[in-house]
Amino acid sequence: MDSDGTQDARGTHASPVPRPAGPPEMPAVPPRPPRAPATPPLPDGSAFLTWLRAPRPDAAPGVWRFGHRPRPAEEPEEIPTRQLLSGALIAFLVGWLIWSLLQNGYVGTWWWVPFDLIVPDAWRGGDSDLGETGTFIVYQGYELLVALVIMVGAARLGRWGEVWRRFVTLRFRRPEAQEARTAPEDDPAQWNELRAAGAPDAAERLATEARSGLMRDVDHARILRAWQGVRTGRHSLATFSGAVLKDGAAACLHPSGERDLPARLARHDLVTGQVRLGTTVDDARNPYAYRGTGLALGPDLLGTSLVAVGPAGSGKTGTVVRPLAESLCLHALAGRAAVVVVGAAGAGLGPADAYDVVVRIGNQESEYDLDLYGGTTDPDEAAAVLAEALVGDLADPHPGSDSRRSTTVLAQLLGPFRAVHGRFPSVPELRQLLDGAPGPFAALRQGLQEAGQESLLRELDARERQMGQPGDVGGVLGDRVALLDRPAFAGFFDTSGQSRPFTLKALDHPVRVRIDLPQRGHADASKMLARLVLAQFTASVAVREDRSLFACLLLDDATGVVTPEAVRGIQRLRSGNAGVVLTLRTLDDVARPLRGPLLGATGCRMALSGLTPWDGQDFAEVWGKEWTEARDVTDRQIIAETPAGKAVHMLRRVITGKAPTARAVTVRQVERERWSASELAHAVPAGHAVLSLTDVKGEHAPPLLVDLRG
Repeated sequence: MDSDGTQDARGTHASPVPRPAGPPEMPAVPPRPPRAPATPPLPDGSAFLTWLRAPRPDAAPGVWRFGHRPRPAEEPEEIPTRQLLSGALIAFLVGWLIWSLLQNGYVGTWWWVPFDLIVPDAWRGGDSDLGETGTFIVYQGYELLVALVIMVGAARLGRWGEVWRRFVTLRFRRPEAQEARTAPEDDPAQWNELRAAGAPDAAERLATEARSGLMRDVDHARILRAWQGVRTGRHSLATFSGAVLKDGAAACLHPSGERDLPARLARHDLVTGQVRLGTTVDDARNPYAYRGTGLALGPDLLGTSLVAVGPAGSGKTGTVVRPLAESLCLHALAGRAAVVVVGAAGAGLGPADAYDVVVRIGNQESEYDLDLYGGTTDPDEAAAVLAEALVGDLADPHPGSDSRRSTTVLAQLLGPFRAVHGRFPSVPELRQLLDGAPGPFAALRQGLQEAGQESLLRELDARERQMGQPGDVGGVLGDRVALLDRPAFAGFFDTSGQSRPFTLKALDHPVRVRIDLPQRGHADASKMLARLVLAQFTASVAVREDRSLFACLLLDDATGVVTPEAVRGIQRLRSGNAGVVLTLRTLDDVARPLRGPLLGATGCRMALSGLTPWDGQDFAEVWGKEWTEARDVTDRQIIAETPAGKAVHMLRRVITGKAPTARAVTVRQVERERWSASELAHAVPAGHAVLSLTDVKGEHAPPLLVDLRG
């Protein structure tokens, strides 16, 4: 079936799947009129300019960079409050005592020796050239100098500076506003790069739009994306400037005509591309540099893929999938990403208005259909993807196994059928061929003979010989196809041109797609369709021409989806600027031999609260161990040998009720698990998760305890 996800086979006039937003190209049809933004712009651009100029320092992977203040890598040693205050008081008293002893002459007059050596004799007497007042000032000045020296020594000894910083400065410090970058040469609101490239009029128009409050964060990101196209030579400077001068902040619109989502639930920063998921807990198990910072994800981390495991109600959909889907939809409106979100109908993955394409499988009111063959015209490629969807979960998960027999069986049927009919078979037709119905086979043979397709005739003959033989997988494939040959799916997976098919070949464009699976009443069919979408996704992104567009598949509830071929496909996504997000209720939904490879193939791993100890053991193994400092404290009883010592010990025992002991502390380096299975199962509070991260450059963050509600 020749469909790229943009054709309207029914002849309707609905909008097609969006093409890339860019100044040199216009949409194939007039875009839909943009709806009113969820939040109307302010009368001035102060809020937008404040957001744009906010500091975003470089930070470790996963740190929310908007307004971030870096912390030291190691936690500074903090003195206990009681010890600090008592030390400061004792130092003050010692300094006062020393000064009193000096003033009253109890330690002699030796401290006047420097004065006698430095000050001339003519300045000392009352009849000196300075007079009585001058002499008094000289003597008092020296005493003040000595007092200052004593005070400085006492301050250093008593850590008065630390007392001031901890108890005075923090209490009376005013909240500091985020520092705005106001230098004209560094102000992002001035679009200096456009001015330097020879487009001052366009830069001035954009700066005016930003100051007047007509520009949004999506507009800024979208225009920057179009400008990157000019820098790489895909678009011309004249076309870009003309679009900006004509439309201002609305230039280079996404073909849907939208400039924002209907609503936002999460915090987004499109300058860094991050979405905030929560706050890293101020816990001793977290590295000090991460404690108390925001935890955020972006394409740089999703490009290594993410797997999140947690029981029902732990927040996988609401606190992980939904914010990521929202963020990627914003990136798509900015021309940066293509996103496909797959989940059960009514799972709360965002409103339909937030997507360009909504495929409701099993719902006869669905405007779009799903292409069963992924939009390819190659029978072998179509057979490989379809075999993975139908029986990928039945393949031996151990290394070295494959599903080539199923692929061969399907290719033996798809090739001859397409040669005769010019299309691939529909679900009922494919079921009949797999079941070996004599009528369809005879029709195929006759068509191939008339067309002179001798090689395809041999393929068909081979299929007929294999039917009924021991080990033939045709029957299993037929049984799986029968799950899709149900009345609820009668209007779907059509190949005759009577439906409007969507195919993942459209991921070359910044498209937003949501696919609703009919899990209620068709659980097995939903698992097959989820495997189909994942197989088509991994196959499509590998052959994209423009890999500057980030592609991501969000699969809510990947039960029965992880197969040996799926794991191999996930491993290849990073090089194609793509990633997947998979959620699981438990790792038991994945075959035991595939759990380690799955966790190894994904760079970001999340364990939510409520995990079982068996699942925690798998995470503990993949996160490994680290060297840590262990302290062993031993108390031993002190034996007195003298009568006086025995008397003192007896007195201490009467007062304290305990025998006198001496404490010995042994410090040693030991290797321990970063998070043990027991801690993951019992020490992660509700609404929290433990998350490790790896970005596409290879930098990684250790497992972090994150509050997903913060």
